[in-house]
Amino acid sequence: MGRTHAALSGLACAFAVLATPAYAITAIDPLTRQPLYSTDESLEAQAAPVPRQVVSFNGRYAPGTIVVSTSERRLYYVLGNGQAIQYGVGVGRPGFTWSGSHSITMKREWPDWRPPAAMLKRRPDLPRYMEGGPDNPLGARALYIGSTIYRIHGSNEPETIGEAVSSGCIRMTNEDVIDLYNRAKVGSRVIVQR
Repeated sequence: MGRTHAALSGLACAFAVLATPAYAITAIDPLTRQPLYSTDESLEAQAAPVPRQVVSFNGRYAPGTIVVSTSERRLYYVLGNGQAIQYGVGVGRPGFTWSGSHSITMKREWPDWRPPAAMLKRRPDLPRYMEGGPDNPLGARALYIGSTIYRIHGSNEPETIGEAVSSGCIRMTNEDVIDLYNRAKVGSRVIVQR
């Protein structure tokens, strides 16, 4: 699959730090190490509806735990010492919400996508398989949650972050999911709360 300029317009920066303003980030494809955007497009593409930030966090979870609040539409990566990194997320739409405690069982960069059977039954028009890449709905990274069909993954629709629109997966901007992917380990605990 070719990586055209138009196809890459939904990706965000691969190497961001928490305190760096969006206008100072250079958008780089993590595989090719090439710029994704012109300067003007880079500023527009990296605008996230919910900024990633370190926040106070009073939950009693070990560092490295991922806590998703579907009602807040936020994901917290617990740092310890009363702090967590807060990310904006898209969550399951009505009828597709869930909660539970699992762990990350697998991580993938630019994952392929095979829609689950239940999704294909609802949407027979979907492809049966989609190669990983900028047009793939799983985005730049995916963290697979336990034995569920759900993932924490990037999105080629960053405008859905902060909304309840998915079939149960936790969506993040590509920039944010790359940051989380680099922090979280296979085996990390994931707690999804309503």
